[in-house]
Amino acid sequence: MKTSRHLEIGRHGEQLAAAFLEKKGYQVLVRNYRASYTEIDLIVKRDNWVIFVEVKTRSSTAFGEPEQAVSALKARHIFRAAEHYIFSTNWQGHVRFDVVAVKLGFEPTIDHFEDAIN
Repeated sequence: MKTSRHLEIGRHGEQLAAAFLEKKGYQVLVRNYRASYTEIDLIVKRDNWVIFVEVKTRSSTAFGEPEQAVSALKARHIFRAAEHYIFSTNWQGHVRFDVVAVKLGFEPTIDHFEDAIN
């Protein structure tokens, strides 16, 4: 079975985002967490915070910046999946929702937007 280019780009962006966050001192807890019909790209931890991260990767900005691609509907799905994770792990600390935007090119650029989904 052939993997589509779109999925390859997304997977590569998630790998870059995870490495980027680890360098910033975050611990990657889960990649591609699924609850019902939603997937959270990365769940990371730092101090007393669990952060749910949506990674948006683009090979071109012809259709806008990657961070602008998180719709209100997508945000609601992420919140629902995060709630599932919080209850299933009995997390008692702080929670945040971030976006990591990855622009691929000769030299990929990565931007981390903290508390970007609310």
